[in-house]
Order: sequence, then C-alpha cells, then structure tokens
Amino acid sequence: MNNETATETSGKTAAATADAGDAITDVIFDFCGVLLELNYRPCLEGHFPESLIDQVCSDRDVYGFYTAEARMDAGEDFAMVIKDYEAAYGPELAAVYRYYIEHYDNALPKMIDGMESLLVDLIAAGIRVWGLTNWSAETFHFAFERFPRLKVLLKDTIVSGAEHMHKPNADIFELALNRFGLTADHCVFFDDTAANVEGADSVGIHGRRFVNAQTARADLSALGVLV
Repeated sequence: MNNETATETSGKTAAATADAGDAITDVIFDFCGVLLELNYRPCLEGHFPESLIDQVCSDRDVYGFYTAEARMDAGEDFAMVIKDYEAAYGPELAAVYRYYIEHYDNALPKMIDGMESLLVDLIAAGIRVWGLTNWSAETFHFAFERFPRLKVLLKDTIVSGAEHMHKPNADIFELALNRFGLTADHCVFFDDTAANVEGADSVGIHGRRFVNAQTARADLSALGVLV
C-alpha cells in the first residue's frame, strides 16, 4: 500500500468511527503560544532603546502594551485605542505602540515547534482542525501572510476582534461550535492560558492546557486520538 493510499485509508477509518460514542472529531487551537510564537522584542529591537524595550516587555505591563492590545483583541479599533494610549502614556510611548502594531509580523518569529506536523497528522487521521484566537481583526492578517501553510491546514478560524467577543467567555466558544457545526463533547481545545481552557470546559469542550506539541499529542492520545 503506498503512502497516499495509507493516508486515505487512515482518514476514512477515523471518520467512520468518529460518530461512535464520544470519539473526538475536531481539534480547535489557540494561535499565539500554541500555533505561533509571539514576542514583542524582535519587533522593537534596533528601533527603540533596550531599556525601554525591557519595560515594554515586562510581565508587569509597565506601559500598558498588553492592556491596549487586549482592547483591540476584544474588537476596539486601533484609532480609538491609540488615542487613549497617547493620553495615558504620552506621544513617545504611543509611537512605540503604533510601530509595534504596524510591524506586527516581526513579532511572530515562527510556528511553535512540532505544531505544523501535528496539524498534518490530525488531518491525515480524519480529524478536522480549526483556529480560535484572541486577536485584533486589524492585525490578524499578518498571521496567515507570514505562515500561509497555516491558513491551508486550518478549516476556518474565529478571530475575537472581528466578533467583538473573546476568550474565556462562553459566547465565543458557543459561536465556534455553531459556526463550524461541531458537537462540544467531540471537540478538544488547546490554549496556553488556564482561564481559556476553563472557558472551553464550561461549554462542554474538552479543554487542555498547551505546553508543547509532545504533551498535546499525549493529551489527544488519552482522548483516543492516536497521532
């Protein structure tokens, strides 16, 4: 049996058993921290003082970058966010935030190791793969422009900023189930944030905290998905 035939047979076998019991038919993935790396520093280095970048990238959110981005992820327009940001932090820091948004692709250095092959293996096994991300509608295009293979592999993606709803709230998970035509207990959702995993669990989806591709495979195996 050649590889193409073997893959086709594997996919048909998985699909044939997918409707039985609680078999997993679909896996939904968060983007940043799961499918893609997000790192402010490479985007800003060489353009602003290192001491300023250290403060911007601090987990303490000294200059409100994470807060401003979260507003965009929830659907607010950049024009309004940058206006408020400048009022709060001044024009110099607003210029840094503006540069970051305009060069967002440089903050996406690569796909997480092993994740492209996991998507490929899931598809070969007859499992459908989807995206669900907290991301601004104004910058999300950078993800698929920088990683066009990802757009090909995912059947569809819900972007919080375009929907004006966001994780961990139940409504965005319910939207995903309805729009994609999925049954909650036949789905797995991977996210690197515990609250978002709990949000998936709240609507009956099998939420799993993402650590790396290897542990994701182990989590899937425990649910009967052998890839």
